[in-house]
Amino acid sequence: MTKIMFVCHGNLCRSPMAEFIFKGLVRERGLEDAFFICSSATSTEELGNPVYPPARAELARHGITCEGKRAVQLQRADGERYDMLIGMDGANIRNMRRMLGSGAEEKIFKLMTFAGKDADVSDPWYSGRFDVAYRDIREGCEGLLRYVLERRETC
Repeated sequence: MTKIMFVCHGNLCRSPMAEFIFKGLVRERGLEDAFFICSSATSTEELGNPVYPPARAELARHGITCEGKRAVQLQRADGERYDMLIGMDGANIRNMRRMLGSGAEEKIFKLMTFAGKDADVSDPWYSGRFDVAYRDIREGCEGLLRYVLERRETC
């Protein structure tokens, strides 16, 4: 089983969007038993809050529900628990490295690298562009799934 955690600043927009988009991609391929997928925040300011309504609405436009998801914080032990920890932007990556320590370095990735881009998923909390965030996250998640499945085939 491959354990993947998506991470952003507050676990209200981008990382839960990635969690549920990736879960949908996995479900479409009948691979639910092969993955454990979740998301978390690097900050504490939104802990316990549900997915931000515009993010929830964007997911719903694509037939995806995130009902019941509440913001949780990344923990140092997650570096050992998960195979891959996927940040949305450079600030997330820096915070993840600080929080997880050097033992998790090889497990930390930026989502858009799986789409072949050296780019951040822009934060829709500030831009209001949840459609753009969805598009980028979907592209990154599709690339991530290809990457994981290709690695399995070569092992």
